[in-house]
Amino acid sequence: MTELAVITPTYGPDAELFADLHRSVLEFTDDDTVHHVVVPTAHRPAFAHYQGPRCRIWTHPELIPRRYLRLPRIRGGMWVNAARPWPPVRGWIMQQAVKIALATAVGADAVLMADSDVVLVRPVSVKPFTVDGRLSLTRVENGVHEEMERHLLWHRVSRRLLGLPPAPPPPLPDYVGALLFWDPAIVVAMQDRISEVTGRHWLDVFTSQLHISEFMLYGVFADEVLPAHERPPTGPEVCLNNYDRTPMTMEAALAFAERLGPDTIGLMISSHSGTGPEVRRAAIERGRQVAAR
Repeated sequence: MTELAVITPTYGPDAELFADLHRSVLEFTDDDTVHHVVVPTAHRPAFAHYQGPRCRIWTHPELIPRRYLRLPRIRGGMWVNAARPWPPVRGWIMQQAVKIALATAVGADAVLMADSDVVLVRPVSVKPFTVDGRLSLTRVENGVHEEMERHLLWHRVSRRLLGLPPAPPPPLPDYVGALLFWDPAIVVAMQDRISEVTGRHWLDVFTSQLHISEFMLYGVFADEVLPAHERPPTGPEVCLNNYDRTPMTMEAALAFAERLGPDTIGLMISSHSGTGPEVRRAAIERGRQVAAR
């Protein structure tokens, strides 16, 4: 059992972004920390050269039962559960499901979930994100307001799967992030709770949803199902995030990196922004400089 593992779902078009992330994982995590990378089977050749003592490349079929069949030639991916073919499983939902499955399979005390467009900018330790032996939770109080329809839907779905009453009116907590810590023991308890509530395997329940967020599910479970003495504390900011879908200018990217918090370990400029690699890497370098001050 190791203290920490890093988990990243990715695919071929994000290979360049992933390269920056993986370099930062090697630089800023301990030598016994393994970067676990989940890719579609067809994209494995693009990542195979990373396989080694500090990187394990996984494909979806290694993590899900054989009853799940991938439909060919569908952009973004689509799966069918042969035991319950309808509705088919969208690629985005399957990507979330394999992250949950992998979190309990890597043999670590803690896992760090990292999207491909994240880069680490300072040494990573679990200690600053642990209080009284409990790993902290990425939690933004009142972060979900009434205009955030998808987040409200994710709250509703999470509560239904966990057998909880409807949520009060917004604002509600937000648990979604591009880089955050999970406790594998909590993930196992969450899986068991879903199976207990629904009478079905947690994976089949999760993948049958049309809309769901694995991070919202984990957060709602941790806050509202776990006993009070086991609930994770709110920790420091893990990642400085920019979710805008427009390209950042050099000036804006450098100013963004200057906002790095004193404990923040990562920086994310969304891949959907179309920000050029030169600007992105300048922001990363500035983030590293801020972290070193």
